[in-house]
Amino acid sequence: MTVIVRDFRAHDAEDAQAVARARRAAIPFEVTTPASILFGVRTANPAKKYRLLIAEIDGEIVGTAHVGMAYDSVEPGQSYATPQIHPDHRGHGTGSLLLRTAEEHLAAEGATNVYAWVMDTPESRAFAEKRGYRPTRPAHFQRLDLANGTLPPLPELPAGVELRTAADFEADPRPVFQADAEATSDEPSDISMDFDDYDDWIRHTWSNPLLDRELTTVVLVDGEVAAFTAAQSDGGTRYMSGMTGTLRAHRGRGFAKLAKTDSLRRARAAGYTDAFTSNDADNGPMLAINKWFGYEICATEVRHVRTLG
Repeated sequence: MTVIVRDFRAHDAEDAQAVARARRAAIPFEVTTPASILFGVRTANPAKKYRLLIAEIDGEIVGTAHVGMAYDSVEPGQSYATPQIHPDHRGHGTGSLLLRTAEEHLAAEGATNVYAWVMDTPESRAFAEKRGYRPTRPAHFQRLDLANGTLPPLPELPAGVELRTAADFEADPRPVFQADAEATSDEPSDISMDFDDYDDWIRHTWSNPLLDRELTTVVLVDGEVAAFTAAQSDGGTRYMSGMTGTLRAHRGRGFAKLAKTDSLRRARAAGYTDAFTSNDADNGPMLAINKWFGYEICATEVRHVRTLG
């Protein structure tokens, strides 16, 4: 049994299908499609030095690793690499080879720190510790049964408050970008981001095939964006909250709950059966909101970091 690590073939539809299958098996709490994988590779910012590494055993894709520089970090030298291995093929050295290949690439590009997400299991944490990674912060995957669960009714809207979708902003998405930038800057994170590149956001967030603009709810107050929940979907049964945020001037008024209520109700009406989300363990307000909706923690991952050199 020989493990081979190679680069993803960006123009190979079979590669994209196989990677999607492997990633869904490794992390079943996320939304992944072949189209989103191809999009991520083909549109990566050159400054990212991005590689999608593939691990094969006897010609079968059994693992992947997203590898790149955090080019929008305010601190140079920050990078990331997270091996994800199909559960049926762990323990054969696949993760080790993927991680070693990733670290060599990042070191050559000037990386000083490598961040990786590690599932909160004894085996995964021992794997990371053995290779010099130390834990920094946990995050929780959560699942909501849309098919059988109970969603709250949509409340009567206060005066001046409107509900729109991201599709209503297709002619000019800048107000959504500005809201995303402010909300994201307040998210707990190990890497401080410089979120001010509108064109880059258009290319990699607004144009991402996972973004479901019809299910993304935007809350307006007196015609201005006050809150939003960005919905991702696979076009079938799986829905995921990519980001929910409220602008600082409008916090404490229940707008995040309002946005999520509207989006989740429309997702269920559209036939989606499973809703997922992920939150930093220190993000108490969003964890409380998701618990109120009925989300249950289904897995935990822990951010780890290793200093190169």
